[in-house]
Amino acid sequence: MAKNTFKPGNANTYRKEKPEEKKPATRRKPNGGVLQGDFLRDPRLHLTGGLLLLFLSFFLSIAFVSYLFTGKADQSIVGAVFSDSVRQAGSETENWLGLTGAVVSHWFIFKWFGIASFLLIPILFLTGYKIVFKRELFPVGRMTRFAVFAIFWISILLGYLILTAGQEDWLGFLSGGIGYETAAFLQSLLGWGTLLLIAFSLVVFIIYFFNVTTIKGFGLKINETIKDIEEAGREEVRIPEFDGSEPVAAGDPDLRKFAASVDKVAAGQPFAFQTVKTPVKPDSAKANGVAFSVERPNTADVPLAVAVVPLTVRENVPNSLPMTENVPVLPFEDQPTATDLPPYDPTLDLSHYQYPAFDLMDEQTSEKAQVSVEELEANKDKIVETLGHYGIGIASIKATIGPTVTLYEIIPEAGVRISKIKSLEDDIALSLAALGIRIIAPIPGKGTIGIEVPNKKREMVSIRSVIMSPAFQKNDKDLPVVLGKTISNEVYVTDLAKMPHLLMAGATGQGKSVGLNVILTSLIYKKHPAELKFVLVDPKKVELTLFNKIERHFLAKLPGDEDAIITDTKKVVYTLNSLCLEMDLRYDLLKDAECRNIKEYNQKFIGRRLNPEKGHRFLPYIVLVVDELADLMMTAGKEVEQPIARLAQLARATGIHLVVATQRPSVNVITGIIKANFPARLSFKVTSKIDSRTILDTGGADQLVGHGDMLLMMGSEIIRLQCPFVKTEEVERICEYVGAQRGYANAYLLPEYEGDDGASKESVDLANRDPMFEEAARIIVQHQQGSTSLLQRRMKLGYNRAGRLIDQLEAAGIVGPFEGSKARDVLIGDEYSLEQLLNRINGNKE
Repeated sequence: MAKNTFKPGNANTYRKEKPEEKKPATRRKPNGGVLQGDFLRDPRLHLTGGLLLLFLSFFLSIAFVSYLFTGKADQSIVGAVFSDSVRQAGSETENWLGLTGAVVSHWFIFKWFGIASFLLIPILFLTGYKIVFKRELFPVGRMTRFAVFAIFWISILLGYLILTAGQEDWLGFLSGGIGYETAAFLQSLLGWGTLLLIAFSLVVFIIYFFNVTTIKGFGLKINETIKDIEEAGREEVRIPEFDGSEPVAAGDPDLRKFAASVDKVAAGQPFAFQTVKTPVKPDSAKANGVAFSVERPNTADVPLAVAVVPLTVRENVPNSLPMTENVPVLPFEDQPTATDLPPYDPTLDLSHYQYPAFDLMDEQTSEKAQVSVEELEANKDKIVETLGHYGIGIASIKATIGPTVTLYEIIPEAGVRISKIKSLEDDIALSLAALGIRIIAPIPGKGTIGIEVPNKKREMVSIRSVIMSPAFQKNDKDLPVVLGKTISNEVYVTDLAKMPHLLMAGATGQGKSVGLNVILTSLIYKKHPAELKFVLVDPKKVELTLFNKIERHFLAKLPGDEDAIITDTKKVVYTLNSLCLEMDLRYDLLKDAECRNIKEYNQKFIGRRLNPEKGHRFLPYIVLVVDELADLMMTAGKEVEQPIARLAQLARATGIHLVVATQRPSVNVITGIIKANFPARLSFKVTSKIDSRTILDTGGADQLVGHGDMLLMMGSEIIRLQCPFVKTEEVERICEYVGAQRGYANAYLLPEYEGDDGASKESVDLANRDPMFEEAARIIVQHQQGSTSLLQRRMKLGYNRAGRLIDQLEAAGIVGPFEGSKARDVLIGDEYSLEQLLNRINGNKE
């Protein structure tokens, strides 16, 4: 019977192996144990070594302290330890740790380094603590270098002082034998110049240890080093472990041996890694006259072991920050020039924000997709046999194993028509007794025909495995979104900013809502709250409620709304139109800045080449997520379709991107005008071929196997992916982690939008004015800005009351009518004119 043999490399290859052929020497035990080749990487050995170092640090502490009191009494016993019996010498020893403590202390303190030997203890303790608890109290490397120098330097200095004082008889133990003899040797060579040499060596060490290059920078370098040590003491270090507990499978863990080097990594920041790769050529076999080769998927995208920075709760720090627009700005002409100022940092308001830790996501517990050689051979034989019944000859077949399906690439013999193979889709599915057979004829970019056959045992792709992959962590995309794994088991990461909008479809229970959570989660893991805002529309009212906790960090909403998650259809219409106003406002800013898109605009603003007094500001990306478009189209129709279509047509350059999902992609939901402006479409399993053609313009989505199996269309290319699975508990932990940190004072406020059903201005009765009418009028005139949000901030009012005040101010002739995205005109130029108007309104009462 053929054996299953693997070789590490970019492609894993099944091949038949002779029974007498030897297996590699360094293999794992079936029970997950580690053989001799991996002994030094055994985590149990690491833990044992760390505990041993901690034990030695405590042992030396007690022995050295005891030596200070019992050293002289034990000196004669230690000197005769090799001539007397151990039991007799031990009974006479006064050291608290017996004969061993006396001997070790005598050698370290009396013979070698004196009291400087105490510096060995913290090094042993810190090293052991780091290994055992995966956390550094202080940087072990720097402390070790400092301790080694200090041991020799203090020993020699004390030796010189004792030598010049002539007190070596009763103080000689303070310097130890090495320190005293070295000082005596230098004294004979340099005389009192020995003290100068000792002082000079200290200066040289300080220069190299603190990396000092100038005398002026001496104090600054010391302060920076101390700050780095304090920060390093708060960082958690994770040491990659190799336990060998997973089975041989697609993405085989045996092929994932790599060395991860983690120096000082903060959550969400780049980190260093190394991957061990060994190239191998895939084997091929000849069976039934057909060349057959099998490739195991690429395992380059293995999750990295990284440092995790736990959330630190600080006391006496306000839990919110004022919005950026409230920060006072100097007149532009009084500001320093751009060359005199550092680049503007949009994250400064939340400079202590910590990206979510990877430990908030669960480890993958499901088994890997296991496809045996027998299953591959059987499927290949059935495909060849079925095609042979219809007179179709096959030159070769190549199988690529993925997490959900295996792709069989067929090269037909000359003269075979592709359409003939395509028409046999149902016959092949019948012969394989498999659901979800999909034929790609031909595969784009290849001269082959693809047959996708679902695996009998599927692999669940966890969100943690794709988020921690190098493909996601090392990308430089503007809005990176990880959508899952391809058939070749590679993590697929795309840029939402270049899509620029995504239309999703899928029947109930096929993974659509999970896919939305994956998109939101991947963006949260890569973007700072200052760089990204979400507008979440959830007609179901239950799917996106978990993201309420990140309102003051990532969410955007209308002024005055209590809930940042929009569920009411009327508010959805208002929000969509408000996003159109935001888009128009941003286009005005781009026009003034002479920029073509938001990326160029923000680069100019960061470079301080735009004047904030002219309304310029840093523009975060805005992602609109609609969980169920069909419900909105049924209840609102054109009121929803028109703003969505307008945003899809124009919003890309302004950094506003749409992710719209629906259960049934019928033509009355995904209208032609919407569909034309969503070049990127993603479909989970749908119920009919008509739905598949509606969303993807082709069949195939109805042949998917469900549970996250999906097709992504980007332009003319269609890719089959397995969507990662993210649990509700994982999303909740991530949102709680972000929400527990200090955030902005409020969610990101969209422009005000007033619908046609607003109160008629002519019906406003000034006789029943709001008690705060005069105060509101003075604020509006003083700031010369007719804005509802201004009244909300200054007077701490809700949106409804502030809106009524604006209506009354308009009826009184203080502000002008509503003008869309622009602020209302203030018709009163100064406070004196305002007082006269107020007197007239009050009946000339003074």
